[in-house]
Amino acid sequence: MIEVRRLEKTFPGKHGLLGHDAVKAVQDVSFRIPDGGAVSFIGESGCGKTTIGRILAGLENYTAGEVLVDGQNLATVDRRQREAVLRRVQLIQQDPYQALNPARTIEQALSDPLKVMAKARGADTAWILQRMEEVLGLVGLEPEAVVHKYPHMLSGGQRQRIVIARALTVEPSVLVADEAVSMIDVSLRLGVLKLLRDLREKFHISLIFITHDVASARYVGEDGQMFVIYKGMIAEQGPTDDVILHPQHPYTQALLSAVPVLKGLESPGSDRYIPLKELDHGQSPENACLFAPRCPFAQPLCETERPALQGASGHQYACHYPQERHVVAVALKE
Repeated sequence: MIEVRRLEKTFPGKHGLLGHDAVKAVQDVSFRIPDGGAVSFIGESGCGKTTIGRILAGLENYTAGEVLVDGQNLATVDRRQREAVLRRVQLIQQDPYQALNPARTIEQALSDPLKVMAKARGADTAWILQRMEEVLGLVGLEPEAVVHKYPHMLSGGQRQRIVIARALTVEPSVLVADEAVSMIDVSLRLGVLKLLRDLREKFHISLIFITHDVASARYVGEDGQMFVIYKGMIAEQGPTDDVILHPQHPYTQALLSAVPVLKGLESPGSDRYIPLKELDHGQSPENACLFAPRCPFAQPLCETERPALQGASGHQYACHYPQERHVVAVALKE
C-alpha cells in the first residue's frame, strides 16, 4: 500500500526556492492506494498531476510531506532500501516514441532490467528469455514477432505495450500510468486501457492513472478513487463514480462539462455552462481560493479565505459554496 501525507513540491525560480518566482507544483496532497486499488488524478495540463506521479516513481524529490510504501518512509530508509522499494513502483511514460531507444531492439530493451533481476536471483540466460516471453504475452504481443524489431518498426499501440512490458519485467506492485494513451491512435486506446484494467484484476497490481480524460479514468478505475487537481491542490476527491455523477466543485463540473456529447444518443446536462477562462499560471494569494479568478460562482469570501476539504469522509471538496450541478450528458430515452 502507498500512503502520501501532505505532499508538497516547489520548483525554485531564479531567486531560489523561497523566491517570489518559485513554483508550487504540488500543495498539501494526501491520499492512499491499497494493494490492487486504483487512484486517478485528473486536471488540466500544468496542474501538478504528473509531478505527483514522478515523485511516486522516485524520479522527483519532494519538498515536504511523507511518502510511505508498505509503511516504509522513503525519506528515512537508506539508499539501498529506497531503491528496492521504488523498484516496485514503475512508471509508464506518456510518449512511447521517446520512451524506447531507437537504436536498440525490443529484445535489448527488455533484457537489461531482466539481467538485473537474474543476477539478484542467480538465474541464467534461459530464465531471461522465458521471462521476456511471459511479459510480452501478458501485454498481448507475440514474442517472435517483435523481439528482433526496432521501435520504429512497430505501431504506436505496440510500442506502448512494449513500454508496459518493460515495466512488468521487475514484477512491480504499482504502475504509474502518466497519460498512457494520449499519444496513440484513438482506435488503439481501448486495447491499452483494457490491458491496464486486466493487470489490476489478474495480478492485483495497483494503478495510479494520470489523465485529463475523465472517460479513461472511469474505465480503468471505476471501483477506485478520483482526485481532481487544480494548481497542485486537491479540488475534489472521492469514489470515481461519485465524483463524476455528483460533482460538487465548480472546477470538477467545468471539466465534466467539456466532455463531448454524443449527438443523437445523449443530451447535455441541465446545468451545463460556458467554458472557463484560460488557466492563469501565476501564483495566487496564500489566503485566497486558487480557483476563484476563474469561478463563475465566486463570492467575496473566496477572495479572502482558502477553503479546506469538507464533506463526507468518502467524498470531499475544497469549496466554500459547494453545489451539485448536472453537467454530465444524459442518455436519450428510446
